[in-house]
Amino acid sequence: SGMPGAGGAPGAAMAAPTRLLEWLFALYFLSHIPITVLIDLQPLLPAGLYPESLTELLQGYAVTFRDPMMLQPPEWFKSFIFCEAFLQLPFFPVAAYAFLKGGCKWIRTPAIIYSSHVATTLLPILAHILFHDFSHSEHSGPRTQRERLILLSIYAPYLLIPLLILFTMLFSRQYNQVEKRKRK
Repeated sequence: SGMPGAGGAPGAAMAAPTRLLEWLFALYFLSHIPITVLIDLQPLLPAGLYPESLTELLQGYAVTFRDPMMLQPPEWFKSFIFCEAFLQLPFFPVAAYAFLKGGCKWIRTPAIIYSSHVATTLLPILAHILFHDFSHSEHSGPRTQRERLILLSIYAPYLLIPLLILFTMLFSRQYNQVEKRKRK
């Protein structure tokens, strides 16, 4: 940059925070693979398919955090699990690779699509947690505001990290700059 005292390449100051975000995104996508396969898909698949230890893990989670959606998902919630299985899961290793490698501009559009999709699905989930009357649920849901906020805090990272991905893809110089061709 033409600013006095602003040494180094333009955008060098942005590179380090962006690299840190890429590591966070890679970790998010890598961790999402076993979570999706071992836990999130259980409500869609036939009973008895998973080892007892994994079904007990899911039941323990659902009881501890009062999340009846994972034990008896409403149809709209099931549709989000289908999206996770067939749209998101194949994307996780691709995104993990791109963000581990860093600076892969080709991930920009798929990451924008992914993050917009996931952030959109989280809005009805969070609204359901905050406002639904769980008193008639077969499995216990949150009863107090505190229990609702605890459950909300478990789902919140799946809204916040996709929003962070979206804003990084939209506003980071590294993913936004137009490469200028050299004239010969």
